[in-house]
Amino acid sequence: MSLADYLAKNYLTADSQPEKRIKRRKRRDDAQSGLIIADDDALGWSAKATAGDEDGAPLNVNAHSAEFRKTRKNNWHIVGSTALSSADQATADAIIASTTAENQSRMLENEDVPVVEGKGWQMESGAHAGLQTAERVTAQLRRKQEAEHKRFLAEGMESSGKGSETIYRDASGRIINVAMKRAEARKKADEEAAKAFAQTEAQKGDVQRAERARREEALKEAKFMPLARYADDVELNEELKEKDRWNDPAAQFLTKTKKGKSVTGKLLYAGPFMPNRYGIRPGHKWDGVDRGNGFEKEYFAANNRRRDLKELDYAWQMDE
Repeated sequence: MSLADYLAKNYLTADSQPEKRIKRRKRRDDAQSGLIIADDDALGWSAKATAGDEDGAPLNVNAHSAEFRKTRKNNWHIVGSTALSSADQATADAIIASTTAENQSRMLENEDVPVVEGKGWQMESGAHAGLQTAERVTAQLRRKQEAEHKRFLAEGMESSGKGSETIYRDASGRIINVAMKRAEARKKADEEAAKAFAQTEAQKGDVQRAERARREEALKEAKFMPLARYADDVELNEELKEKDRWNDPAAQFLTKTKKGKSVTGKLLYAGPFMPNRYGIRPGHKWDGVDRGNGFEKEYFAANNRRRDLKELDYAWQMDE
């Protein structure tokens, strides 16, 4: 036997024709069904497979699916008991309504169901543990609510925290004493106000402070003075006599000499001194040396020169 005959006999056997015929018959039977199971990897829209691709051909499971949609018969079946008639339905509704009303009346009744205390464990809700009726559990819950309500009314607002002061805390969680903080802030504000007032007072002179004190004293004394003051008022006359007026023609005839003290009570210099714009006399410790820049002297010289020129101008006008 040659090599070609051996290979053809053992390895090159062809498929038998009956097997192909069976596959074609199966494809024809599947084509008559309506449900098509197609491959997801199909690249085309054609429902027909090629002649060489026998395994990838679509299978028609049911070809008469349209007949199911055209049927006129109702295929739904009632499972369980049949529907109630109108009379039976009305009776059932009446029974349900009466049961609901009875339950509500039990919930809203004022008389408490007797509860046996001291038997069994009592839960946080107020009801006892164990098998009990609904009425007994409802009565226990209602009794717990009434007790809590009475305790709340007895304690007042302290238990709820209403009306209490707000608690403030810092970043570390410590409680901040608001009253102390407010007192410290108020004290600091008072100190700042006192400091500002002291600075304002320091900018004033002794004479201004003495004048203000004198005015305050006069206001206090004015509370006891009569409304009308006449010419024979001794205090008023003495006050008017003590005033100095620069244009008083009778000032040179006064025989009463003033004491050598200032308004603030300090001693004054008794000798001659350079005049100034404000009429302030030097203190009693002045050594007589003028340490100014000469402005007061130039001021009075300019005033005198202007007054002399005015008088000369008037005299020349009168001569003409």
